[in-house]
Amino acid sequence: MALNCKHVWKQISDYIDGTVSPELREEIEIHLAGCRHCSAVLDSTRNILVLVADDRTFNLPVGYSERLHKKLEQAMKE
Repeated sequence: MALNCKHVWKQISDYIDGTVSPELREEIEIHLAGCRHCSAVLDSTRNILVLVADDRTFNLPVGYSERLHKKLEQAMKE
């Protein structure tokens, strides 16, 4: 089964955590090799994790989380 971007986005956290099955990991990696959008999502997610883990974290602007969720939902519909 060839994965599309929506499938990859739904699994990106588990992929990073290493909790996906070996078969799914391989399919995600095949998709990432050919999809610059999903590769960017992966890199961005990893960068966010690094920032969140940083002791010098900062407070997000008011409403940022809601705006981010709306944009992600819109992107997944497209």
